[in-house]
Amino acid sequence: MNHTRLLSLLLACAFAAGASGCFKPPRGMPNETVISYDGHGAVPPDCASLAQPSLLTDGGIRRPSMQWGCATYTNLAAQLAHPEDIVKPQTLGPADAAVAASAVRRYELGRVIPLDATTSRDSK
Repeated sequence: MNHTRLLSLLLACAFAAGASGCFKPPRGMPNETVISYDGHGAVPPDCASLAQPSLLTDGGIRRPSMQWGCATYTNLAAQLAHPEDIVKPQTLGPADAAVAASAVRRYELGRVIPLDATTSRDSK
């Protein structure tokens, strides 16, 4: 590969990397606070309230509004195993390297210890 071609390739990569960081999401983009908790389960967001007018046009015609984050947060609300964590999250304790290493070693040796009702959080 000649030097001119290599330089062109490097410049193209540098431009692509720099240009990819230029896009900023619209202001007012929703975050996880659009999911609520009703005392029993996670409540997905009202997607109509997330609608933002599009800033894009096709041939001079403005595109329809977009409901930013609607699918993402609706799916997340459906996947929460413990919806009460929305309002009162559990604190994260420090990692225990010895316990983690022991678990990996048991897995490698085929001596996995199955969970039972006393070790599972879902046994409430």
